Amino acid sequence: MPPLAHRLAPPSRDILLLRAINYGFARMFHDVRVLTPPPLPRVGSAIVCCNHVSGLDPLLIQSTTRRIIRWLTAIEYCKAPGLKSILARLRAIPVERAGRDGAAIRTALRALRDGEILGIFPEGKIEVGDALDEFQTGAAALAIHGKCPIVPGYLDGTTRGRSMGDAFGKPNRCVIAFGQPIHPIPGDSPEALTARLRDAIGHLRTTVLRRTTAGPP
Repeated sequence: MPPLAHRLAPPSRDILLLRAINYGFARMFHDVRVLTPPPLPRVGSAIVCCNHVSGLDPLLIQSTTRRIIRWLTAIEYCKAPGLKSILARLRAIPVERAGRDGAAIRTALRALRDGEILGIFPEGKIEVGDALDEFQTGAAALAIHGKCPIVPGYLDGTTRGRSMGDAFGKPNRCVIAFGQPIHPIPGDSPEALTARLRDAIGHLRTTVLRRTTAGPP
């Protein structure tokens, strides 16, 4: 079998164009400040896990890395007019919210075996308040079975509490920070790995809030 780097096809021209447009949209129009960039591997798989404050989050997070992130996305968004074709081009993985979606799990594991980057919001929904919601164990289970690290992140800003239209169409100020990769260890359970992930994102939350409340130097 050829080395992984040679088996992965480079991003298509339209994906590169979408990435460039998204960079300007997120970093300039929405003023995303990256306190610490995501330590993703140049080659090989990983799962990016971040808190979830608005429908804009995947675009803001994608702007922090050159690696293309394949997001596990609620199936209703993958079918929505205006989003359907874009999410299909980005190869988002549709997920049924109710129950265990076996097809989505198989697709996600195949992506990890192929050396791709997945994006998952472990809360499973947009936060209704300022605190982290309960984490689901799906991301940890994928990391254990896919034998890949999880890169934790925390995002905050003026997108919080806005409707999707407001979040996309009005300029925002956002801050994001990423922590060091969390590697599954032998004997890890999804619950144990999820607890470590939540602790890491909680620590990043403290860092981000301290910086945002302190204001510019």
